[in-house]
Amino acid sequence: MRTTKSSPPLRPDQFDRYRRHLSLPEFGLEGQRKLLDASVLLIGAGGLGCPSALYLAAAGVGRLGLVDDDVIDASNLQRQVLYTTADVGRPKTEVASERVRALNPDVEVEVHGLRLDASNALEVFSSYDVIVDGTDNFPTRYLSNDACVLLGKPNVYGSIFRFEGQASVFDARHGPCYRCLYPSPPPPGAAPSCEEGGVLGVLPGIIAMLQATETLKLLTGIGTPLVGRLLLYDALHMEFSEFSLRKDPKCPVCGEEPSVTELIDYEGFCGLPAREGEEIEAPPVSAFEVQRRRARGDDFLLLDVRGPDEYQKAHIEGSTLIPVDVLEGRLDEIAGFRGRPVVVHCHHGPRSRRAAKLLLANGFERVEELTGGIEAWSVTVDPEVPRY
Repeated sequence: MRTTKSSPPLRPDQFDRYRRHLSLPEFGLEGQRKLLDASVLLIGAGGLGCPSALYLAAAGVGRLGLVDDDVIDASNLQRQVLYTTADVGRPKTEVASERVRALNPDVEVEVHGLRLDASNALEVFSSYDVIVDGTDNFPTRYLSNDACVLLGKPNVYGSIFRFEGQASVFDARHGPCYRCLYPSPPPPGAAPSCEEGGVLGVLPGIIAMLQATETLKLLTGIGTPLVGRLLLYDALHMEFSEFSLRKDPKCPVCGEEPSVTELIDYEGFCGLPAREGEEIEAPPVSAFEVQRRRARGDDFLLLDVRGPDEYQKAHIEGSTLIPVDVLEGRLDEIAGFRGRPVVVHCHHGPRSRRAAKLLLANGFERVEELTGGIEAWSVTVDPEVPRY
C-alpha cells in the first residue's frame, strides 16, 4: 500500500459511513485509514468488475482505476450490475465511474478507456497497490500476470464460465503466479468464451465478491489471503473446493531463471492474429446465402464444429458435426470435399475461424465461414432452430 502521506483523521460523516468496519476489532480505525489511502486497479468493467467496483467503493478504497474500452450492450445487463437499460451504447468506464462516485464521494475514480497491451500496461499498473483481474480473454490475462510480476504487485484473479468460477491471489513475491498454474494458453478456440458457452447471471457476482474480499484483506493486512491456493466454485451443486498451488522454479516469468523479462506480444503468444491489418483467410457467407444455395440444390458441406452437447440443443438440418478439437484427426472423413465448397459454422464465430484456418492449411481450397454461426441462422433463416 502506498504510504507517501498519512491520512487525515476521519470526518464525522466518514465515521458514520464506515461504522460497521470500525466496530470490527481486526479492522477498526487503522484498517479504514489503510483503505482510504489505498489504490486498486480493476481490469475490466464487466461481469466481475462491476460487483468488485461497487463493494470496493462502498468499503472506502481511496482510489479506483477502471480499465475497459468496451461499450454497454443489452446482453451485458444479465450480469453487469452497474448498468441499466438506458445505458446501452455508452462506454462502460463512463457509466461505471458515475455510479461509483454516486455511491461514495470519498473514492477518487480514474478512467482508463483503453485496451491494455504491452505498450501501456506497466505505466497503467505502476501507481496502484493491487490489481484485480476481471478479464475474459487469455491475452489480457497473461499480460496482467506478467506486468504484476515485473512490478511486484499482487494480482487478484477471478474467472467464470457457465456455472463454475475460480479465484486466487497470484503474488510472485510470496507464492506462485498465474503462469505457474497455466504455463501456456489453450489453442485458439479450444476454450469457448462466455458468449459461446453462456454464464449464469449471478455467478460473476459470487466470484467478484471473493476478489473484493481478498483485495480488502491485502490492503489492510488482515486474514490469510488466497496466495498459493486456488478456490473453485460450482454453482449447480453449491460446492467450494480448494487446491494448493506451488511456485514453479522453471516458470518463465517468476522462476529462478526467467525468460520473460519484459512484456511481449500477447496476442501472438496466445495464437491470435494481429488486430490491425488482419486478413480474412476464409471469406464470410451469410445465413441467407447458405439457405439460398441449399434451396437450389448446390453441392457443399455444411460443417458444424461445435460440441456434441450444443449440437443436441440446436443444429441445422443436414449439417455434419465434427467438433473443432478433433477436426484435425478426422479430416479423412471429409476428404472428398477438398476441392468442393465447405461452409463452416459454430455458435457465433471464433471456433469456425479456427476450423477454417485448419481446413485451408490442409488442402481444402473452397472454405467459407457462416457469419454469425447458428445464432444468425436461427434469427434470419429458421426460427424453429432454438437459440441458446
